Amino acid sequence: MPSDFALKTMNAVHRGLLAATFGKAGHNVSGMPVLELTTTGRKSGEPRACMLTSPLVEGDTIVVVASRGGDDIHPAWYHNLVANPDVQVAFKGADAKPYRATVASPEERARMWPIITGKHRNYAGYQKKTSREIPLVLLTPA
Repeated sequence: MPSDFALKTMNAVHRGLLAATFGKAGHNVSGMPVLELTTTGRKSGEPRACMLTSPLVEGDTIVVVASRGGDDIHPAWYHNLVANPDVQVAFKGADAKPYRATVASPEERARMWPIITGKHRNYAGYQKKTSREIPLVLLTPA
């Protein structure tokens, strides 16, 4: 499973690519749009930003997967948005806007998961690596 250091390094490299290309590269990875999600740290109260891919967009709802590469623990950003669902999302190179994060209901997940894993098999592999059910998070404009 990826270490915190590896995840932070990947985020820094991705931000560097966006900066170095003046936003011309890095907005799409593996056929998925990339977004920057900013949560409020549940312990620190400080803004915490990370780069994520979105395997599914339905209307104005952006779906992200709290997979952490199939690790047995949820990513920190997931814990942060559960504690405070008011987040900021910068999507497709646009300025960050306020969004509300909700964890998909069992029915929503049952409908969306096959769509996501049908297009992006890596998520199915992540689910096989862990005993926890990997949550889907729905980001909707606030």
